[in-house]
Amino acid sequence: MRLTLDAIAVLDAIERKGSFAAAAKELHRVPSAITYAVQKLESDLGVRLFERSGHRAVLTPAGEALLEEGRRLLQAASALEGRVRRVATGWEGELRVAVGDLVPMARIYSLASDFYALESGTRLRLSREVFGGCWDALVSDRADLVIGAPSDVPSGGGFAVRELGAVEFRFAVAPFHSLAMAPEPLANEDILRHRAIAAADSSRSLPPRTANILSGQDVLTVPDFRDKLEAHLLGMGVGWLPRHLIQSFVAAGRLVVRETEERQAPVALVAAWRTGKKGRALEWFRQRLEDEAWRERLFSPF
Repeated sequence: MRLTLDAIAVLDAIERKGSFAAAAKELHRVPSAITYAVQKLESDLGVRLFERSGHRAVLTPAGEALLEEGRRLLQAASALEGRVRRVATGWEGELRVAVGDLVPMARIYSLASDFYALESGTRLRLSREVFGGCWDALVSDRADLVIGAPSDVPSGGGFAVRELGAVEFRFAVAPFHSLAMAPEPLANEDILRHRAIAAADSSRSLPPRTANILSGQDVLTVPDFRDKLEAHLLGMGVGWLPRHLIQSFVAAGRLVVRETEERQAPVALVAAWRTGKKGRALEWFRQRLEDEAWRERLFSPF
């Protein structure tokens, strides 16, 4: 390759300092070495990079284009060097965290902000998963850590699990839905006549799961619980929603909670990771998940 990072660094120094001599001083080289580096690069590329008139070194349009893109390469190379050094000290280059859709992302952003304060250089990649999709993300190696997975661990083992708490559900409908004024408690026969709103399991390799759908009931399937909530607000169907996600809508009169003959038990959620996974970023998150105060806020209403 004719273009090198060193040559780009020389162009960068000349443009910033305004002359070959000043660039040579910054780079701790003799001026003739700078001149030779530029002449060789111009010869290799077959273009003129600097105007030769005047006292100040001025880039040609070709030189400006080369330096603009070249500086991005210098920044990328510097970032790569930093990541390599961090990996050598135990920090992962990237940590992939899958977040179950029952977990408010704002809580995870708060956690991520604390992590960024460490300036470890580890990149975070957050993804949303629904129901068994959290476990699927670990099984298929799409995630290093999951937060908010159902507590029933897939067969086969190899996972470490940390309990996070339990989510309470309420049967909720829009105030203008016909079930909003029906006699309580609602029987399954009452509910069966109305469309259910279901969040689609995001599993790709594990068998997808469903819950709280009556046999023969019409179903509208949506991407996740946020979309399920929106469908409930529009009166498009009925079903169970997490208490911590709907409390403000119930208080505002936009949803009505109804008593049913069959109650849904709280759903236990966990954090999980592969037992063989190591790294300082993963360890930091694991330790933060031990914070009882943070776990108590995880499913509290906003």
